[in-house]
Amino acid sequence: MAVNEERNVLAEIEDLMNQKQYSALRSKAEAMNEADIAAIMEDMEDENMLKLFRIFPKDMASDVFAMLEPDSQQYIITKLSEKEAGIIIDNLQSDDAVDLLEEMPANVVKKILENARPDTRKDINHLLQYPDDSAGSVMTVEFIDLKEDMSVEEAIQRVRKLGVDSETINTCYVLDAKRKLIGAVALRTLLLKKADDRIGAIMHGSVISCRTHDDEELVAQMFQKYDFNAMPVVDAENRMVGIITVDDVIDIIQKETTEDIEKMAAIIPTDKPYLKTNIFETWKKRIPWLLLLMISATFTGSIITSYENALSKVVILTAYIPMLMDTGGNAGSQSTTEVVRGISLNEIGRKDYMRVIWKEMGVGLLCGVTLAATNFFKCIWFDHTTIAVAAVVCLTLICTVFFSKLVGSTLTIGLAKIGVDPAVVASPVLTTIIDALSLIIYFTIATQILGV
Repeated sequence: MAVNEERNVLAEIEDLMNQKQYSALRSKAEAMNEADIAAIMEDMEDENMLKLFRIFPKDMASDVFAMLEPDSQQYIITKLSEKEAGIIIDNLQSDDAVDLLEEMPANVVKKILENARPDTRKDINHLLQYPDDSAGSVMTVEFIDLKEDMSVEEAIQRVRKLGVDSETINTCYVLDAKRKLIGAVALRTLLLKKADDRIGAIMHGSVISCRTHDDEELVAQMFQKYDFNAMPVVDAENRMVGIITVDDVIDIIQKETTEDIEKMAAIIPTDKPYLKTNIFETWKKRIPWLLLLMISATFTGSIITSYENALSKVVILTAYIPMLMDTGGNAGSQSTTEVVRGISLNEIGRKDYMRVIWKEMGVGLLCGVTLAATNFFKCIWFDHTTIAVAAVVCLTLICTVFFSKLVGSTLTIGLAKIGVDPAVVASPVLTTIIDALSLIIYFTIATQILGV
């Protein structure tokens, strides 16, 4: 739904609410997509959002609830009676229910679970036992399982029976008597085969799966590699315990991307949205790296101080320091960003590390020469410096850009090799290293050419 259309619908809904035309309001909501309704509710006042939510049919209420932001979910669930809240939890997919309950106070969670069905409590408690960021913590236990000795007709009857409560019915999983995963069959295949065909004869015996304790980022990479819409999750004994669907993977990718962006900006990652963290929490996220970077930047000042005599003799050298430091930092950040992304997407493997370093060295040399040639004419024609000073600046540019790209790629790869997230070296950390390196190169070349 377009933004303008969404505003018009919001105005229409609020007008119906003000006129207390609840029957028309319910009919209007039932004709809309649940995602559009959730988006409109996010723009409403809390009281109106709750009023609208209360008029939804039970099944529709759960679908809309699952698409709301966590804060809106918490507001609604705490305003409902314990019985109403239990009904909502019963009708949510188990993974969505766990996500909600993990954000709520323990006393509220206890009351809600007391009013939920026993099978719902069992599923939620089962998911809560897995580590954060693992496949088990994001899977859902609602899926369709079949036996290999079933006929196609029996399988379709089971799909009809369990499909309403399942996360997806596009793929059914074949389990043996010990619930071990032995195959999978698509719903399309079931519909196209004869009614008396056996599942064991039409299923795919080779099924890609993940384990409950696999990292969720690895799961996202598997979805990308195999182009899945859903993937089975098995335990250590290959017994199937749940599935992960593509909507869960989208959430994982968004979470991991946000985490990498925060690390590259020298911010300690957090699960909370920006507007949901108070000033003190935001300060705690940012200050550790700022303190570290401030202290490390004092080395840059020490380098400049040690070459104070040279700067006093050729003052024009001072004017080029910011440009050289910024260019080096930017060049290093380019390399780091691309290599970090390549490693994250599995485009760069261990066997490719030396190729990456050689490539960045070549790119660094070409970029450095190009920048130096451009800057040489600027120094001579616009800055009116001597050829010697122009040579110092341009040679420094070549060396700085070359070594910045070399350091950026090497440091990133080195951290990846020892199992440290390479995103932490990007931008601020790398820039601090490059600043010191560019100054050392600059003053070393200046002393050799200018004799200062």
